[in-house]
Amino acid sequence: MNAKHFQDALKTIPTDAADMLNRELSQLAFNRRVLAQAEDPDMPLLERLRFLCIVSSNLDEFFEVRVASLMAPNRLETPNRLPAALDAALEQASVECHRLVARQYAVLNDEILPQLGKRRIRLLNGKERNEAQRAWVKHYFETEVRPLLTPIGLDPAHPLPQVMNKSLNFIVELSGRDAFGRDNAIAIVKAPRVLPRVIRLPDELADGGIAFCLLSSVIHSHIADLFNEREVVAYSQFRVTRNSDLWVDEEEVKNLRQALVTELMSRPFGFAVRLEVSKNCPPHLVEFLLNQYSVERRHLFAVDGPVNMVRLLEVVNNVKDPELHFPAFLPGLPRRFTDGDIFALLRKNDLLLHHPFESFQPVVEFIRGAARDPNVLAIKQTIYRTGMNSDLMDALVMAAQQGKEVTVVVELMARFDEEANINWAERLERAGAQVVYGVVGLKTHAKLALVLRRENGELRYYAHLGTGNYHPTTTKFYTDFGMLTAHPGLTAEVHEVFNHLTSLNKPRKMDYLWLAPFSLHKNLIGAIHHEAAMAKAGKRGRIIAKMNALLDESVIRALYEASGAGVKIDLIVRGACALRPGVPGLSENIRVRSIVGRFLEHTRIFYFRNGEQHDVYLASADWMNRNLFRRIEVAFPVLDRVLKKRVIVEGLNIYLKDNTDAWELGADGSYRRRKPRDKQLQVRAQRILAEKLGSLNLDKPA
Repeated sequence: MNAKHFQDALKTIPTDAADMLNRELSQLAFNRRVLAQAEDPDMPLLERLRFLCIVSSNLDEFFEVRVASLMAPNRLETPNRLPAALDAALEQASVECHRLVARQYAVLNDEILPQLGKRRIRLLNGKERNEAQRAWVKHYFETEVRPLLTPIGLDPAHPLPQVMNKSLNFIVELSGRDAFGRDNAIAIVKAPRVLPRVIRLPDELADGGIAFCLLSSVIHSHIADLFNEREVVAYSQFRVTRNSDLWVDEEEVKNLRQALVTELMSRPFGFAVRLEVSKNCPPHLVEFLLNQYSVERRHLFAVDGPVNMVRLLEVVNNVKDPELHFPAFLPGLPRRFTDGDIFALLRKNDLLLHHPFESFQPVVEFIRGAARDPNVLAIKQTIYRTGMNSDLMDALVMAAQQGKEVTVVVELMARFDEEANINWAERLERAGAQVVYGVVGLKTHAKLALVLRRENGELRYYAHLGTGNYHPTTTKFYTDFGMLTAHPGLTAEVHEVFNHLTSLNKPRKMDYLWLAPFSLHKNLIGAIHHEAAMAKAGKRGRIIAKMNALLDESVIRALYEASGAGVKIDLIVRGACALRPGVPGLSENIRVRSIVGRFLEHTRIFYFRNGEQHDVYLASADWMNRNLFRRIEVAFPVLDRVLKKRVIVEGLNIYLKDNTDAWELGADGSYRRRKPRDKQLQVRAQRILAEKLGSLNLDKPA
């Protein structure tokens, strides 16, 4: 997505104000930066394929959530034309999506698959398979696939079947008449969900390499076998993307968990927002599908390859050649953590963890140790995303079973994790834990854990506060900070937050924590205004902030004012950013960059110079309206001077020096990748941190 594309887009996309960038285009620009990783010839080959799959997954969610939310009011009420501004926004977003997808499949077909073929790793279609491979595929079809297929010929008694969100299906056109002499020419075949989408052929059929074929290719090759005495005239794979946002009437619902269970059953069948077909799908079959699923033509994608590229992750995960992957990496373990008793350790000093460069294991051991410790009386924790399998959650269950007071605030509305969270909530309740679901209407997104321990006849608090989720997988791939502390002021306020969430009482005024939706926005705006006031007084004003998204207009306008006052502002925004940097008279003192590397940047850090105080806050919240006003979020200060310096150096300064994985945002909305003059001068923040804090094997190329 180059500068000209964005300049053209900005002329057609309405914004709330000329000094704000469009959210949808900015979100798609992030995916263009991810796609650039797949285009990079210096990237390990299978990691390039992984980045292609990530783009597909991101675009799926863009349609399921963002596009669906823009279209939902028009779908839920009497259908009519969209408002002109919204229609224009969707049109330009569609144009950019088509550019992204076209480039994505070009990289797959013209670069990655041929280069994998040279390494004797092949994804074989029907024409490429030799006689022995065809025989094996035919046997696989007859024994594993065909018994699970149910072709449905369409007629008044067999209407178009409801296909699930993002499922693999086939539309088939048949000649002749059916067994009853009728001209029902169209049939639908659903691919079985229980079968793998990528199938590895036996090694003896791989000519000394590794051979795969797609389930879609297996069905393609034998689809004619499903229709006795009728000729298959044309066929195509297709996939329908549907609205996946869950909705419950929070004013009427009496049991949120039960309401969500019911709503989850209908999620796979929300209204359709996108149709993907094979590039050679005949136009009349395309029209049939568009009409049947009420998909707008601009949301039709005819692709040159599998309609679900995400499935190719199975190839990435199935091939173990280290030369085709990133160098092996093991997270480090802080030396202080090996000293033994974690509670004794925290009574001396706070412990800062920088994930994934440092292990998440100390956090797990903090909860696990609390569960085993007879002096621990209570454990309280928030859960937003934790996954189906979690040692940490198992420790909470164990603590409850042992009679400790365990309170868990489970966010049931965490998008795409609702089912896992419902399952954990039920298991925790069976173990005797107190489970609450936060505040109805506000997602609980704060990352907090609190341990109450009896020591010398008194209760003492220990806490973990973080920027990321308590999730065993994402902690290995997302950059986040977490802090374990016994600081009396901080831990007392964490306790106050839990009391607020369970009692629904208004929280008391806090001296350390910024809590959304009460004080976070006010304190954030106040800190920005304070830097502006310092600059106006002739002192040095400085703001550095790192986050996933910057979209809240009130925060952006405060930053514009601070820029005008002379405050130097650096923003590291991974994804969507509505602020225009570098505009004379508006934002000439603001620079915005985005880092896209091996790990997903997820840390939220807010730095304000504040004279010589150098205030540093870590947070669960991005600078978005939803985070500041419609979620329970916490920003917490780093008080220890040594740890504060670590956050500034590791979380901010290194990223501002990155000249390889960094992209700089221009005033027109386009991003330009930084490139060092010489490869010897490369600065890659993530690699530096992996070498410094973890164990990175650089014997293999990155």
